[in-house]
Amino acid sequence: MTAKFTKTYVAGAEHIDELGHVNNAIWVQWIQDMSTSHWEAAARPEDRATYFWVVTRHEIDYRGNVAEGESVTGTTWIEGSARGATSVRRVEFRDANDKVIVSAATTWAMLERASNRLARVRPEMLDALTKEPD
Repeated sequence: MTAKFTKTYVAGAEHIDELGHVNNAIWVQWIQDMSTSHWEAAARPEDRATYFWVVTRHEIDYRGNVAEGESVTGTTWIEGSARGATSVRRVEFRDANDKVIVSAATTWAMLERASNRLARVRPEMLDALTKEPD
């Protein structure tokens, strides 16, 4: 089973655009925050100390939005196996009615901190992110 990570966001005045709802750029920030928070919470300490991730691609579908003061619950998980230095992550944001209003597939590349060079993602590195805790 795939481990999922969940986090709640509340739309503040600083997140709202001229249309009166959360700006698309904020959704991208929240997607990145979800992913890095999941890594920080679940990855092995030695992997967090040695590696970091950068986004190489975002594919986002917007199906709804929220206004100031409203909250969304984001859920993220790793999809499939890593390919070389990259891994695909899914993110969904649900509104108060449990409707998916934003979904994304993002591709992340892992880099070694010491060199800033791409590093192959070994299966055991993603175990903490992809396996349900015992």
